[in-house]
Amino acid sequence: MNKRLAAILLAITGVLALALTLLSGFQLLELPPQLVLGSRWLAMAALLLYSYYRKSLTVWILASMAIGVELGYDFPEVAKPLKVLSDIFLRLIKTIIAPLLFSTLVVGIAGHSSLKQVGRMGLKAIIYFEVVTTFALIIGLAAINFTGAGKGAVFQAQEAQVEKAHSLIGQKQSHDVILEIFPENIAKSIFENQILQVVIFSILFGIGLAMLKNEEKKRPMLAFAESLSEVMFKFTDLVMYLAPLAVGGAVAYSVATMGLSVLQNLFMLVGTLYGALLAFVLLVLVPIGLIVKLPFRRFLEAISEPVSIAFATASSEAALPKAMENLEKMGIPRKVVAFVLPTGYSFNLDGTTLYLSLASVFVAQVCGVDLSLSEQIQMCLILMLTSKGVAGVRGASFLILVSTVASLGLDPQKAFAILAIDAVMDMGRTSVNVVGNCLATYVVARWEKEI
Repeated sequence: MNKRLAAILLAITGVLALALTLLSGFQLLELPPQLVLGSRWLAMAALLLYSYYRKSLTVWILASMAIGVELGYDFPEVAKPLKVLSDIFLRLIKTIIAPLLFSTLVVGIAGHSSLKQVGRMGLKAIIYFEVVTTFALIIGLAAINFTGAGKGAVFQAQEAQVEKAHSLIGQKQSHDVILEIFPENIAKSIFENQILQVVIFSILFGIGLAMLKNEEKKRPMLAFAESLSEVMFKFTDLVMYLAPLAVGGAVAYSVATMGLSVLQNLFMLVGTLYGALLAFVLLVLVPIGLIVKLPFRRFLEAISEPVSIAFATASSEAALPKAMENLEKMGIPRKVVAFVLPTGYSFNLDGTTLYLSLASVFVAQVCGVDLSLSEQIQMCLILMLTSKGVAGVRGASFLILVSTVASLGLDPQKAFAILAIDAVMDMGRTSVNVVGNCLATYVVARWEKEI
């Protein structure tokens, strides 16, 4: 059997499984449940066979997502313990991030670029981030005002969501956006997974190394950083072999714990968010790509694996090492990738910013409050500040949503019910975060005439 026959087999079994499931679900035919279940798992087996012949990590990840959904739906008790696979993968990814960022930034600054270029890249990146996230805020507001998803909606947070909300609010600490950019202890920054602090330390270390006049003292550290970066990219390749298992486990756990019916109550909110994210990609990111003459096909090939990992695990961090590696293979210099991509994880969260503006107005609509244009602009200004520098903070999006809603004089408890579908929405907004940051890296490289 070859790849073509495997694809034909997948198409036949997939159509058969879909037809039997729909006929049974809508009670158009009396079918034995075992037949319907068996047809779906036959399609999953065909999907595995097709993935084997394709020998592509992206295809394996997508296949694992489909199998995870099926497993979580059919056998929830078996699926729930599989979250450990995702947790193992995320732990290994976190061990990669700090040494990878440190080594690539030090080599990029001390080995290949001038200090003036570092300053230029930083200024251009910040300007780009602010402009694009502003567009994200506007599109989020436009989408929720257009659909009015929260108007007339009556829903009550379940006990599980209330407990989770109080747990997240309870761990909230005072958040000084400016102060928390700078590390006080690099070991603490690594332990707490504060990406931006690791970036700041690495930049300062790289600048200090670049300023050394004595080549005998400079060369060993530069050689160490170069070797470390190469080793960490190989480390990334090894960890990525676990990605399909991690993705399948994460999706299976999500479906098993939430079920598919949870989407029904808040379907309008989920639909509005995904529609707005799609609009943002088509109306903002695609035109930017056209302006900078982005090679779309190569770019899509480079980001397909990181985005699929981000979608399934709802973690931007999980996608970072592979995104860095693939963008570098695409031809973007390491010094640009190492600087812009991780910085964007704190300052260019396009999907998260869009979600926050949309969800805030949604809560207002649920409360029966019509926010005026000036109040919505005020909310956007608040979000432009509060949404920065919170990468790595557990439940940060929910905490910002609650504080924003409270600042508008609304009942923050109305936001608790959103936690029931937060995982589903997190998948979409995290994917757009990754796409936006990868594009930002290409844009800055283009501005610097590095590609």
